[in-house]
Amino acid sequence: MGLFRYATRRLLQAIPVLLGIATITFFLSNAVPGDPIDIMLGPSPAQEQKAAIRAKYGLDRPLWLRYITYLGDVSPIWLSTVDGFPYVAPEFGVDLGRSIHFGAPVTEKIKERLPVTMLLMGSAFTFALVTAVPLGVISAYRRNQPTDHVSRVVALVGVSTPSFWIGLELIIVFSFYLGWLPSNSLVMPWNLPPAADQAGLLSVEFWRIAASHQVPVLQHLILPTISLGTLQMAAITRIERSAMLEQLSQDYVQLARAYGVRDRKILRKHAFRPAQLPVITIVGLNLTTAFGGAVLTETVFSINGMGTLILTGVLNIDYPLIMGTTLVFGLIFVLGVILTDISYAYVDPRVSYGDQEA
Repeated sequence: MGLFRYATRRLLQAIPVLLGIATITFFLSNAVPGDPIDIMLGPSPAQEQKAAIRAKYGLDRPLWLRYITYLGDVSPIWLSTVDGFPYVAPEFGVDLGRSIHFGAPVTEKIKERLPVTMLLMGSAFTFALVTAVPLGVISAYRRNQPTDHVSRVVALVGVSTPSFWIGLELIIVFSFYLGWLPSNSLVMPWNLPPAADQAGLLSVEFWRIAASHQVPVLQHLILPTISLGTLQMAAITRIERSAMLEQLSQDYVQLARAYGVRDRKILRKHAFRPAQLPVITIVGLNLTTAFGGAVLTETVFSINGMGTLILTGVLNIDYPLIMGTTLVFGLIFVLGVILTDISYAYVDPRVSYGDQEA
């Protein structure tokens, strides 16, 4: 019950955070020099056409009224709007507006692009954790040995190298010279060929097609995953090594060694689990850097995800698109931080969210 109350309180605390994100993004995006209608129509648009489009997207109304209307549209339950004016109504739904550049609802564009970015980020963090955790543990266990030195150099290079530069180098080597892997776009694992639908879900042919479809998925995913995940891998490796060194120097570890417990058992059973708390923290906080890296990675590999979507919004001064994508990024980050805090209790039994700690 204590954990449930803690999660509920954190979710309630996220509301003013998201309100602040929406407010700051609204006024900053509207402060950008230029006019999105001029970008849409060209340098010499007809004044009547320009006025009609401004009225269509509500850009002819005062800034304060557009702000109140925007808050009413993005509020999930208690606010709604009629003719641009907010009023209290028990309606459910979130309206992020209509993109000026695409001429389509921002919500639809986000639904189209968000799975692509989440697949890329999920694969990048998986790559980072699978490589960084064993590397950090081995580095701490073999402190000041050649393995440790190599691990520290790899982590230093990974932290110091921009993700877009890594992506360009990977494209040059593995796509241009060797021709092993594709250099652009992603193939989504759930977008099966039409032959799979014709075969039927319960047929052997369907699963054969689905299995063979994962080969191009992995081929397209390898290079952007390494590009985006290298920075995360390097940061996690350094944190894992430091946390393991700290745990291995604790008194209970020294006592276990005095009793003749094998080092591998000490690592696996006594030191490893408590050392993961800083790792969980850095994974949650690195969501922000992962979002920033996704913008560059998707641009380098020509991936149509949230990164290129927000970049399109910025280049075209598309107010609804900028605000909608930023709000979604903020929501994902806030939820990631909350899940990170909650996961502490499952990793370390000493962490409790009971009433006395709450």
